[in-house]
This record gives sequence, C-alpha cells and structure tokens, in this order.
Amino acid sequence: MDFRRRLRTAAPTALAVALAALLLGHRLVPDVAGAGTLVDSFLPWLGLAVLPLGGLAFALRSRPAQIALLVPVLAWAALFVPPMLPATAADGPGGFRVVTQNIGAGNTQAGTAATALAATDADLVAVQERTGRTGPSIDAALRPGHPYQAFAGTVGLWSRYPVTAVERLDLAQGWARALRAQVRLPSGPVTVYVAHLASIRLGETAARDRALDELTGLLRADRSPRVLVLGDLNTASTDRRFGALTATVPEVKTGFGFTWPAVFPLTRPDHVLARGLTATGDAVLPANGSDHRAVRADFRP
Repeated sequence: MDFRRRLRTAAPTALAVALAALLLGHRLVPDVAGAGTLVDSFLPWLGLAVLPLGGLAFALRSRPAQIALLVPVLAWAALFVPPMLPATAADGPGGFRVVTQNIGAGNTQAGTAATALAATDADLVAVQERTGRTGPSIDAALRPGHPYQAFAGTVGLWSRYPVTAVERLDLAQGWARALRAQVRLPSGPVTVYVAHLASIRLGETAARDRALDELTGLLRADRSPRVLVLGDLNTASTDRRFGALTATVPEVKTGFGFTWPAVFPLTRPDHVLARGLTATGDAVLPANGSDHRAVRADFRP
C-alpha cells in the first residue's frame, strides 16, 4: 500500500476517533463565542456524523476505518442509550401528574394550548410566557379544574390541591420570573418551583448562567423532602452547566425528549426535575401554537 492510500485510509479512522472524543469530552470544548454551549445543546445529533464516515470507510474498503467506526457508535450509545430506558416503577395509590409548557408569548392559540394542558388530567400545570393578552384565555381553560393558582411575572402554576407559602423569585434576572410554593397533595406536601430562565443566544449565556446558578443554590439549600422543578430553563439536558442542577434535583426524562423548536425539535430546554418522588413515566406533548412542546411526567409517592 503506497503512502497516499495509507493516508486516505488513516483519515476516516482518525475522524472516527476524534468524533468519539468529542462526544465523550464535549464539556472540554472551550465555550468561546458559544461554541461549547452549541455542541452541548445539540450533542445527540453528532451521532449522525457516523453516516458519512461510514460511507467513506466502505468506499475506501478500509477494514481499520470500518472497525474504528465502532468507537463513536459505542461512545454515543454509552451517553444516550441508558436515558432511553423506561422507568420501571409501577403506578400506585396516590400517584399524580404534572405538565409544563412555555406556551409562547405570541401564541395566538394560547387558549387552545391551555385547554390541551387541562385535558392531560394533570394535577399541577405550569406555564411560562403567560402575558396580559394570553393570560385570560389560559386562566379560563385551567382554572375550572385547578382552582388554586400562583403567579410570578410571566410564569404560573395551577393546581387541583391547595397552594400555600407562595414566594416570587428573581433568580438574578432583574424581575421575578420564577416562583416557589407548597402544594398539599393527598400524599403529603411537595415544594414546587416554576421557572423561566433567561434566553440564550450564540455566545450570550451570561444571564442564563447567573439564573441557573441562583436556582441551583436555592435548591441545594432547600431541605424539603419532596421537590419539583417545572419550566423552561433554557438549558439542554446535555449542557455542561446542567449537571450541577440535576445533581441536586434529578431530571425526569426518558429518551431524548426534544421540545424545541416545536416544528422539528432538536434540543430540550423544557424540564421536569424531581427529588424525593418516584417517576413512573413521562412524555412530550404537542405544542398547539407555541414554539415549545409541552412535557408531562407522572409520579407515585
């Protein structure tokens, strides 16, 4: 084999190994101009790079390159196959359901979206981007089945059960766009956080980062035995900064659970986190005019 052919054979092998290294070490990518956050946010899609690498390896008839493809495949599987496994806990007495959605400030179907949330038979409904224009139609759809409410800025919580000790939270955003409340479920009290963190743009994550750090600090200090966090956290499940939060209150998610953009979801900024509760299932639901799909989760005590 001449040098030129060896080089052509070595190239796809090296690229396969580099892809595996990027998958496993994505948090080491410098976040210069938002590059690290971008890689984190869309990390599962990097697996598609195996397809052109495989085509090249087979076109060159290179056995080493073909074998090297197993490295990124196994790396991708190690990262994303375990979260695809369904929850094993069975439903039991006293179980309850929550649903959350960034309903969209400009959503002309906000009432329809809220009606769909009410139709999920959720005990707790969290909404983000509730505005003065959309608020009445959202409230009209949710209030009949959820007579207890709490609000902070553009976020709201509707509940079938009494809501007490409501506290509006700033989260270093300059205005209250999050809340904490106690909900008295039949199985006992649960502390519920509803939050909408600052949006991010390529290279502009400082405001989101501050809000995320503030929320993480509050949750670390919260000694409630049962905690729920619902909302649009503008942080992907694979984001390097998300780990500190989920180490405090784990995420409830099976599979990729992409929610944004609604027309063809590529990432998941919308989350349900829970501590002291056993999840029995979760799902991503239709958007109904929003640019975010809704997220549902089921629990037993």
